[in-house]
Amino acid sequence: MSVIKKYLSLVKFSHTIFAMPFALIGFFLAAKNFHLFDNTYVVWKTNWGSTIYSKKYLLIIFTLVILCMIFARSAAMAFNRWLDAKYDALNPRTAIREIPAGVISSRNALVFTILSSIFFILTTYFINTACLILAPIALFIILFYSYTKRFTALCHLVLGVGLGLAPIGAYLAVTGSFDLLPILFSFTVLFWVSGFDIIYALQDVDFDRSQKLHSIPAAFGKAKALRVSELLHLLSAIAVVSAGVYGHFGWLYWIGVAVFIGMLIYQHSIVKPNDLSKVNIAFMTANGIASVVFAMFVLLDIFIN
Repeated sequence: MSVIKKYLSLVKFSHTIFAMPFALIGFFLAAKNFHLFDNTYVVWKTNWGSTIYSKKYLLIIFTLVILCMIFARSAAMAFNRWLDAKYDALNPRTAIREIPAGVISSRNALVFTILSSIFFILTTYFINTACLILAPIALFIILFYSYTKRFTALCHLVLGVGLGLAPIGAYLAVTGSFDLLPILFSFTVLFWVSGFDIIYALQDVDFDRSQKLHSIPAAFGKAKALRVSELLHLLSAIAVVSAGVYGHFGWLYWIGVAVFIGMLIYQHSIVKPNDLSKVNIAFMTANGIASVVFAMFVLLDIFIN
């Protein structure tokens, strides 16, 4: 296995399909709202000062947003693997992960985390002042998640908050200001991710209890945990519908909403307290489809309408 493949496996690069599509929604929503597709040269004032953009500069910002997403997620996942290496080695399900399996050393994982964090902050410097000022807060949240399972069952919500920053951050990168619509998309991600992370944690109920680690399933049992997950996904559905109404989206958006909510319902139909054989299908396949297909229809709606 090449070095690149080892580190891509360490950070589960394939999992970027969860937050990245919502970052794209935030980015292109901002570009459309500020008419950046219609003008060659645009100037507007934000709370952080005057902003000047051309279409060429917008492409640069787009690249920087993608890099921010990659660096932030790499830092968060590598840090999680480094911090949890001891537990991963004891858990039969996770013992094959890169650090306990000896594929990547604990020291190298920590160095990778530090470098990814530095590159994340450095990248925000080239975007705008707002992103640079708020970058350490975002970084703290996504790294802090790894500690939360040691003292609170609400760790799933912290993960949701971390990934939910994607649409707000991308919108902020373009505009330098906040708006309600990307915040509604962030709430969509927050509740959606929190809900499916609870489903994923069902696999480790016994292990978490034996190691005194916290999670909703470990605290309330599998059946009640699934009810909590259903409630969170209901809130996610409400948020995504609210975003559609508030943003006056067209029919393409609502097709995406139907797919998104359909995948939420589907994953709860295949995962049962006494049958966890399809957890990975629910976690990766259903949620991957929900994110990618939804974003595709939202972007089509943004460009066409």
